[in-house]
Parts: sequence; C-alpha cells; structure tokens
Amino acid sequence: MMTAMRRIAGKSAATISTSPSLFVSYRGIATKLFVGGLSFYTTDKGLTEAFSQYGQVVEATIVSDRVLDRSKGFGFVTFASEDEAHNALSEMNGKTLNGRVIYVDYAKPRTDSRNEVPIARGPPEPS
Repeated sequence: MMTAMRRIAGKSAATISTSPSLFVSYRGIATKLFVGGLSFYTTDKGLTEAFSQYGQVVEATIVSDRVLDRSKGFGFVTFASEDEAHNALSEMNGKTLNGRVIYVDYAKPRTDSRNEVPIARGPPEPS
C-alpha cells in the first residue's frame, strides 16, 4: 500500500501518513458526508454503526470542542463510494439518531478563514 501511495503522491514513505482520509484525498475514491444535529452523546463508533448499513464506512468522526471536551453536535462520515454515500444521505437525512433528528448533506471543502483578516493588536501605528 505504501508503494502505491508514494506513486500517487510522489513523496517518500517517511512523509506519508497511512490515515484513511489522506489516502482518500489522493485517490478521490470516497465521498464525505456532513452530519449535523447529533446528540452530545453520539460517539465515533455509534456514528459508524448507524451509517455502515448503507455501505463501507472508511472513517467516521465527531467534531469535539477542545475546551469543553465534548461533541459540538456534528461530524463527518466518509464512504468508499459515491453510490453508498448518496444512499446513506437519502436514507439518513431527517432520521432520528440517539434521540435527535440528524441532517445529512455532502461535506463542503474546508475554507481557511484564519488567513483572511488579520487580528487587530491595538491601535494603528502613527504614520
């Protein structure tokens, strides 16, 4: 697998992680879904189990607040094929999971808003 990844990425084995999400991003073989409205008690394993009936789940992640160390109420599920992801989206959107109605949509590319506007650090320098 590492040889294939090196060929795809054009990098040495030392610089390539073996995480599924990295492999998926290079190959483009999976579709990531956004899942919102999750209960704070939903776990990665619970999310995987709920969505695995619609296909092969490559990765399921609940986004957590670093300060409070609890779920932010949303997560992502990555499927091995677009057909499986589409099926899961159509079947799970609006369904109840752990007592909460969840909303499923295709994940959008991440935008790095941190670099757009600099943070002000006091009054401007006099000219």
